[in-house]
Amino acid sequence: MSLLFLWSLSSSLTVSPSSTLATDSECALLSGFDPGFVADGDFVIGGIFPLHYNQEMPDVNYTYQPTAVKCNGFDPRAFRWAQTMRLAVEEINQSVQLLPNHMLGYKIFDSCAYPLTGQRAALAMLNGPGQAHMCSGASPLLAVIGESGSAQSIVVSRILQPFKIPMISYFSSCACLGDRRKYPTFFRVIPNDDYQVKAMAQLLVRYDWRWVGVVRGDHEYGHFALQGLLSELKGTGVCVAYQEMIPLLYNQQRALEIIEVMRSSTARVVVVFSAEGEMTPFLKDYMAQNITGIQWVASEAWVTASLFTTSEYFPYLGGTIGFGIRQGNIPGLRDYLQTVNPRSPLMPPCSGQETLLEQHSAYMNTSSPRVAYNVYKAVYAIAHSLHNLLHCQAGAGPFHNHSCAHSTNVHPWQLQHYLQEVAFYISGEEVNFDLKGDSIPYYDIINWQRGSGGNMEFINVGLFDGAKDSGKELVIQEEKILVVSVCSASCAPGSRKAVRRGEPLCCFDCVPCDSGKISYQTDSIDCTECPEDFWSNADGTMCIPKVVEFLSHDAMGIALTVIAVVGACLTVFVLAVFLHHRTTPIVRVNNSELSFFILLSLILCFLCALMFIGEPTSWSCMLRHTAFSITFSLCISCILGKTLVVLAAFTAARPGNNIMKWLGPKQQRVIIFSCTLVQVLICAAWLMAAPPYPSRNIQDQRSKIILECSVGSQLAFWCVLGYIGFLACLCFILAFLARKLPGNFNEAKFITFSMLIFCAVWISFIPAYVSSPGKYTVAVEIFAILASSFGLLFCLFAPKCYIILLKPEKNTKQHLMGNKK
Repeated sequence: MSLLFLWSLSSSLTVSPSSTLATDSECALLSGFDPGFVADGDFVIGGIFPLHYNQEMPDVNYTYQPTAVKCNGFDPRAFRWAQTMRLAVEEINQSVQLLPNHMLGYKIFDSCAYPLTGQRAALAMLNGPGQAHMCSGASPLLAVIGESGSAQSIVVSRILQPFKIPMISYFSSCACLGDRRKYPTFFRVIPNDDYQVKAMAQLLVRYDWRWVGVVRGDHEYGHFALQGLLSELKGTGVCVAYQEMIPLLYNQQRALEIIEVMRSSTARVVVVFSAEGEMTPFLKDYMAQNITGIQWVASEAWVTASLFTTSEYFPYLGGTIGFGIRQGNIPGLRDYLQTVNPRSPLMPPCSGQETLLEQHSAYMNTSSPRVAYNVYKAVYAIAHSLHNLLHCQAGAGPFHNHSCAHSTNVHPWQLQHYLQEVAFYISGEEVNFDLKGDSIPYYDIINWQRGSGGNMEFINVGLFDGAKDSGKELVIQEEKILVVSVCSASCAPGSRKAVRRGEPLCCFDCVPCDSGKISYQTDSIDCTECPEDFWSNADGTMCIPKVVEFLSHDAMGIALTVIAVVGACLTVFVLAVFLHHRTTPIVRVNNSELSFFILLSLILCFLCALMFIGEPTSWSCMLRHTAFSITFSLCISCILGKTLVVLAAFTAARPGNNIMKWLGPKQQRVIIFSCTLVQVLICAAWLMAAPPYPSRNIQDQRSKIILECSVGSQLAFWCVLGYIGFLACLCFILAFLARKLPGNFNEAKFITFSMLIFCAVWISFIPAYVSSPGKYTVAVEIFAILASSFGLLFCLFAPKCYIILLKPEKNTKQHLMGNKK
């Protein structure tokens, strides 16, 4: 590097033979190196940016003057950094609080991401367009913003050091630059790599990545980062499987050798300290070899490189994790970037009609400025320092005899003094420098994940704050992160690790927690069962209260309520019709008293269905079952009495048969009362022995608490249903025997149909009741009550209402007895 420096110096600057003796010595430039952007001002600062990321080296054989390095590969991201410097200068020049009545100027050069070109940029920055001012007088340059790569910053800082010109780097993080003896004028607004390697070591230990490879660039940045990482890993149990170096001048053959080492190694985690420029061709060759399954750990130099956001990179780089420099806010940057002239010689060939948003998305990406934010802070650090210098109070200055700098002849070393002491806030962040020229150590933890459009997205998943106590610096949001583990990906909360038989402990499967169990930590070994009244959420990460379920006044409950009320109202209507036409033959011939009893009991049957809706209580549980059983027993008893009367009426017509005297109104009431009393006694015994009660069912559906009425005594419950079934079957048999007796209106036929429907409903009810879950069990019971009630109502009374209301001419005794005269 020293030979290159001397050769470049001799090629850029020549001193005439008499210059050493003449008092008016002059220096002549042998070659020019024009800046990309220039602006005059009272105070001039320089800027060096890698506006191109590739270069063609000249033929250097030391026999003739070499040609200039040819720069290729326009870098829109670095161009944005340069524009950010211009924006900051213009803001300061327009400010009335900062440097009032003074103007900042700038000279911005392209380093081509290479130390030799950065050196030429530094020399050109010190010189004017026609003379070499550094030979004949003091340079008007007060400070320099640069450089991006540590290798370039080392060269530029060494050139500026003899002239005591301070330099603030926005992207050079090599720990070597913190040596104040070698680099006394160097400052930076990016953290020292000592903190980054400490953070990386903690990250490797956190995810139990014990066997890793390291790839670095061929420069001081990569060298010192590797040494720092090896030092941090001592005693942690993390071992380095291999150390490989990407050539500074990219060589594909050497790159393929490194890639083969990565492929054949058992280490599946690779830590990379490299710049974006050399990583770009390296990753292209890596992807061409179709290697996957590697967990990349990226340094800040390339972890937020926009070149790698296209979808083609995701299969190979998805899950990459690394430490990005702090992002900030630059007001007005996006609008300023759109003012650029697309015909600028620094940009690739353009017609002038292109849309910046489409042609240079990397250039227009201002959503999360990081390096550009550092440039912005660096310019303001110089401005604040210069402002403090110009406002020095006479006799209270920091220099000899408490003097101040002269406002018309400020020297760079004077500005450096104020730069070392500067402290200000920008975007809510404090900016200052320690004794080494370093800034506050802070990193965002960046994870590469697939975005909705298929492209790579840089997701912020945590932070590293070097100002915190030891062991508390690293904070990661595990629920956001996506990583590729050594053998298996980490098990997210909601799952547990299941070790694969015959494989290392780091190889495992992630098994989702069973329902009712949770795990709330990454890589949980087992799942924890939720308490009895709680259940796991859909992700299996936390226990939530179980849903309490009962047949309430929801859509189903309202529908059943409406049906029950409609049935009761319809029955009341029929009762009103019968009362109004109680003197007509069709009402009288079918025993009007029993008909009224049946209608009243049907009204109660419809209404008792309402007691099954709502939250079960002790009284509602006892009442709903007993009321249901007694009302239905009353209804079926009345129908049984009517059936006996019909059967007796037709058999009484035979000579010598006086059975009707045993089935008079009193006897009918006795039959109804006796049959109903049996059910009342069963219910009374049920309530005294083991009555129904409200219960919390957590067995049928473990994710719910079902509030239901437990029947108490199963024997009593089935005795109640069995007795109703016995009465219904008895009615059905008797009515079936009388179905063919003569008469136009043989009510035995309708009783037969009604009992057939009633029995069918309740026979189908049993399996439906047993198999229905939760509140649907109650709904099935209500449905059976309503269906059987409607069946009885329509079969027994619809034909009669039809004749009464629509065919009154048939409502005669002759017609009913079969005489159609």
